Formats: sequence, structure tokens, C-alpha cells
Amino acid sequence: MRSLFRLLIKNYPFLLFLVLEVISVVFIVNYNSFQRASFLNSSNAVTAGIYNSYSGVVQYFRLARVNAELSEENARLLNMLENYQNAFSDSIRIAHKQDSAFQYIPARVINNSVNKQQNYITLNKGRKDGIKPDQGIVSPNGIVGIVTNVSESYSMGLSVLNPRWSVSAKLQKSGFYGSLVWDGEDYQRAQLSEIPFHVNLQLGDTIVTSGYSSVFPEGILIGTIDAFDRPEGENYYTISVLLSADFKSITYVEVIGNNRIEELRTLKSETENGTAGN
Repeated sequence: MRSLFRLLIKNYPFLLFLVLEVISVVFIVNYNSFQRASFLNSSNAVTAGIYNSYSGVVQYFRLARVNAELSEENARLLNMLENYQNAFSDSIRIAHKQDSAFQYIPARVINNSVNKQQNYITLNKGRKDGIKPDQGIVSPNGIVGIVTNVSESYSMGLSVLNPRWSVSAKLQKSGFYGSLVWDGEDYQRAQLSEIPFHVNLQLGDTIVTSGYSSVFPEGILIGTIDAFDRPEGENYYTISVLLSADFKSITYVEVIGNNRIEELRTLKSETENGTAGN
């Protein structure tokens, strides 16, 4: 306490000067309209700047939660769209509005690789969330992969960047379809095969899922053609597809579950075993 008093006494002139300055400013602002308006405008600008900076910091730390909420909402809207399409595509099925073939489950990517010969993706959702093997994985920009292994709380799958897996894809413009496979080189590109020479191709043509598998619905974006060639002695194009999904920045995805996959498997098994119709 004594040290404080000694400090105040030692700096008395300077402290008195500051007090008088503050009193002078208060009188000037209170009794002069021009100075008062200028002071208020300046203080409002400073306050607004502080609030803007604070809001930016708060919003930055809320991005993860906002993205998660958007992913949940996107999955909900996709489910609603699927129900709508199933309900009204055929008047006979109007009585079965909830008989949706596909269900969308939002998930977050917790591990992903792009620089290996065989790349995998890990999600924070598992068996308890309705995830099962052989379900497709898509991002807002296009297909990502397929689920292969599931635990209670997590799931793992092959990404498109894995030569062990191929995707049934087609040209959106003409409907001709083939197989999309990654060659293990560029993480931004995959190769589309089995497209015959008589098909008219152009750079930038859109490639989408064909719908000929039980994994993905028809029409989900895969990418665009960025190069193609006609090899001598072959009957099919060599096509390079620029993938629409950026595999280095994927954070939130939807897992697509086919509600009729067991029925399709049973029918396939019966057909292959020659027991169909028995």
C-alpha cells in the first residue's frame, strides 16, 4: 500500500494532467454538438470493428458445427427427394409414399488418404447408425467410395482412388455406360472404359452413375471428360475423367443405403442357382 501511495505522489503531476484532459474532453463532447457527433461516429466505428472481429472469431470456431448441421439437413432433404420421386413417378405407387429405395445417412470423414496405391476412407458412423457394408459414399460434389467394413461406431471403405473397385458410370448426354476405375496415378482423375468408338465424345462431357448397380442411384455426379483417345487396334476409347469430388478436402459425406438390396441379392441368387419361380 505504501508503495502505491509513493507511486501516486511521485507521478502526481502526470496523473493530474490526465484527469484534467479527460474532464476537458467530456466537457467538449457534452457541450458542443459537432464534437459530440464526431465522437459518437468514431466510437461507433470502433465498436462495430470490435464486434465484427469478435463475430468473425466466433463464426470460425462454429464452422465445424455449422457444417455438421448442413450435412444433416442435406441428408434429410435427399431422403425427402427420394420419397417424393418414388411416390409420384408412377401413379400405382402413390399408396407407398414411404417406400423409398435409397436412404441417406450423414457422416464425417475422420481419416482419408489419396497418395497410396490403395486408398481408404474412415467415417464416424457405424452399425448403430444404420451403416452396412456395400453402401455407397457420396459428397456434395460427387461419389467418394463404398463401405466395406463396419463396427458399432465407425465404418471404413474403399474410395474411388482404389484400383480394387470399379464404378458403373455413363455419359449423361448419350446414356452409354462403362466402368470407371482409378489407375493409381493422379488423385484427381480416373479412367472410363468400354465406351465404343461410334459414340460422339466431347471434352467436358458429364459422367454420372449409371444406376445399374445396387450401390448408387442413377445420375449422381462423378466428373467430366478432360481427355480421350482412340487406340489403334482397339474398339473402345481411352477416357480420362476429371473427378468432381476433391478427395483432399472431403469432410462431410452421405452414406447411401439401398433398402431393397436384400431383395435384389435374393433374386440374383435364385436366378444364378436356377431356382427362380419355384
